[in-house]
Amino acid sequence: MIIPLQCEYYALEGLAGLLETVSLVRQQLNPDLALEGIVLTMADQRNNLSRQVEQEVREHFGERVFESVIPRNVRLSEAPSHGKPVLLYNVHSRGATSYLQLADEILRRLGPADPHREPPPIEQTTPSGTTS
Repeated sequence: MIIPLQCEYYALEGLAGLLETVSLVRQQLNPDLALEGIVLTMADQRNNLSRQVEQEVREHFGERVFESVIPRNVRLSEAPSHGKPVLLYNVHSRGATSYLQLADEILRRLGPADPHREPPPIEQTTPSGTTS
């Protein structure tokens, strides 16, 4: 699981509640649920609060925080209104290049793919919403 965390005070408060929920899910439903990392989003290095949130998260979660940071970026905001992902809207924007760096970092963390690994099972959902 990857948690995107907006570099804002209330997001930092919400992270504590989310981690409690993850702990409950792990205990009761899915013991294999693991935190792959936290990605800082909507960061603005000109803003003291944004820098403080980043520092606090990195101090508390250390290696679990991705080095890649997604900045606040106009092109990221505009892309959905044009019906496109940012990589198709403006691949050279700071936001797009930041997401590409994050993807590369995730792949490096996961290591080489195991061609013999079985894919996870896909649950079939019936029209009534139940799984089979």
